[in-house]
Amino acid sequence: MRLLHKLKRLFHKSPSPSRQQTEPSMPSSRLHRRLQPNLRYIRQVLGNSGDLIIREFPVGPDARLNAAILYTDGLVDAPSVQSFILESLMTDLDKAELEKAIRTGRNMLHYLKDHALTVSGIQPLLDCDKLFNALLSGSVIFLLDGYDEGFTIDLSKHEHRQVSEPAVESVVRGPREGFTENLRTNTALVRRKIKDRNLWMENRTIGTVTQTEVAVMYIRGIVNGQIVEEVRARLDRIDIDGILESGYIEELIQDETFTPFPTIYNTERPDVIAAELLEGKVAIFVDGTPFVLIVPALFVSFLHSAEDYYQRADISTLLRMIRYVGFFTALLAPSLYIAITTFHQEMLPTQLLISLAAQREGIPFPAFIEALMMEITFEILREAGLRMPRAIGQAVSVVGTLVIGQAAVEAGIVSAAMVIVVSITAISSFVFPAVNMSISIRMLRFPLMILAATFGLFGTIFGLLALVLHLCSLRSFGVPYMSPFAPFHLEEQKDTIFRLPLWMMRKRPRSIRPGNAVRQQPAPAPKSRPKPQH
Repeated sequence: MRLLHKLKRLFHKSPSPSRQQTEPSMPSSRLHRRLQPNLRYIRQVLGNSGDLIIREFPVGPDARLNAAILYTDGLVDAPSVQSFILESLMTDLDKAELEKAIRTGRNMLHYLKDHALTVSGIQPLLDCDKLFNALLSGSVIFLLDGYDEGFTIDLSKHEHRQVSEPAVESVVRGPREGFTENLRTNTALVRRKIKDRNLWMENRTIGTVTQTEVAVMYIRGIVNGQIVEEVRARLDRIDIDGILESGYIEELIQDETFTPFPTIYNTERPDVIAAELLEGKVAIFVDGTPFVLIVPALFVSFLHSAEDYYQRADISTLLRMIRYVGFFTALLAPSLYIAITTFHQEMLPTQLLISLAAQREGIPFPAFIEALMMEITFEILREAGLRMPRAIGQAVSVVGTLVIGQAAVEAGIVSAAMVIVVSITAISSFVFPAVNMSISIRMLRFPLMILAATFGLFGTIFGLLALVLHLCSLRSFGVPYMSPFAPFHLEEQKDTIFRLPLWMMRKRPRSIRPGNAVRQQPAPAPKSRPKPQH
């Protein structure tokens, strides 16, 4: 029994005091009535951080009241603190009125807020949790001795880059402005384009440590209420310590995890967000990133560009057809070449077959190994070009591709036809307006190449069938991913592969189930012109 008790004491032994992390605590979550205990507690919790500014000063006649302001250096506009808070309380205060307020027993905290401070954005402050959240978000904290409450003053000043042209989604015709890393700048850019009182925005804070601001924007009356409720529910389920970019949110709320295709659309263009909101979708803004999320996302959205609606309908239709041709080329070109040259040579014209056979004479590897080596080499060069300094990144990737391809052909490692096929495949992958869809196609190219090298065209067709079935099984916030192709809606084909004139697209996409399906009323018939009299 003694041995058993000793073992219990050994395993239940409390850790030594040196290993315990003692955290200061207040008697309750509310502020203390005395000023000094509050200041000591704030200093202890923040570890006496060097960027914590605490300014104590007297207020009132005979320095009867002691007050303090607290803010984080770098997050607050310091000149505004000097002009609108310190000068107002220390020099511009009417001493006679203040003495009268003290004699009548008025609440001095409310009196100073109503009669002394000339700033807006003042919010009451009652507990310590709200104090630290406001202090670390760029607000000024005002505390007065003798009161267990205070208030926050919004004088935040966050450094951010200016609005500039998007680096990824460039257009020939259209707006040149893109989102920045500042949340309020991004929401303002959208409100400049949609000046409607039904454009609603809901704010929430996600991340127990980072306390990242997230905004959900939609147009009431157009959006489907069920989609908004689903967005709220998925965001509220997130319980994570930090959100540093919208990619965190995208991965935590997407419908399917194990799929190469993106089920949430992202963009850095305000005009794209405005257009998607007008279709009945929901935008999710995340502070600290220029990429805004759009839900629900359809497959066709990743092949559309903002410029499609700024050009004439016939030009936009041609560009979309080119993108779909590029889609199938980037996906199937290497696998079709491997299948035909390995198993189905009879499909080639005789002259071409003889030319390919002459090129492959002396090549030590089969077509699949050739394509695999060239594809991996090009992916490495592309990644190196992205990670290298911008001034030399493009030059290195282009020159490296030309030099390696030419040297590989001369050395007899790969054939010239294989270099052409891989080059066309790589160029076709750049026609996608959405980069994440391009990455998905690059990933799927390798399984299709393995199927083509194993089973020929039968393996390629089997891979395509499996891919189509997988696409048709996907959902984005309850909306079929392949709409309006599957399920097929003839009326919605006006804005898929083809882009008909705007006056013909009277209704919003039915697959999203918008609250108001009518986009525009039919134009009145033109009046007949009078015939010229001779």
